[in-house]
Amino acid sequence: MKYRLLFVCLIAIFSACSEDKDNQPRDFTEQNEAEILAYIAANNLTATRSNTGLHYIIDTPGTGAQPNATSNVTVVYKGTYLDGRVFDQSDANGITIGLNQVIPGWTEGIAYFREGGSGLLLIPAHLGYGSFTNRGIPGGSVLIFEIDLLSVN
Repeated sequence: MKYRLLFVCLIAIFSACSEDKDNQPRDFTEQNEAEILAYIAANNLTATRSNTGLHYIIDTPGTGAQPNATSNVTVVYKGTYLDGRVFDQSDANGITIGLNQVIPGWTEGIAYFREGGSGLLLIPAHLGYGSFTNRGIPGGSVLIFEIDLLSVN
């Protein structure tokens, strides 16, 4: 009986230790960069890479106002994973939101567009939802957003 209790205690301790390791953030930067570059090549795209690791494509430059990191904007979007599965999208009217209330990839990326512009944001995990599953999005995921910037409000 004593050994059984000791065994259970040891298992509990080792389980707790292994859970701590699983809860440590993981750096997906290199992996995400390779995934993004492979996606760009496979889809014959020409993208610009920012210093943060965000890749973006401006299909339609737009002619209106250009937002900044604290602007309130109305955007029509569709979010997918690299394999094309949609994880979120707006309706045709878009959403109105402050760029200081979104993931860093949006805060930075949407500021490259002008009102009326459209294109693509390829967002590595460190500019998205990070290395842990968040809102149903698996940790370490590269996120692709099709963006139509309707207005800078």
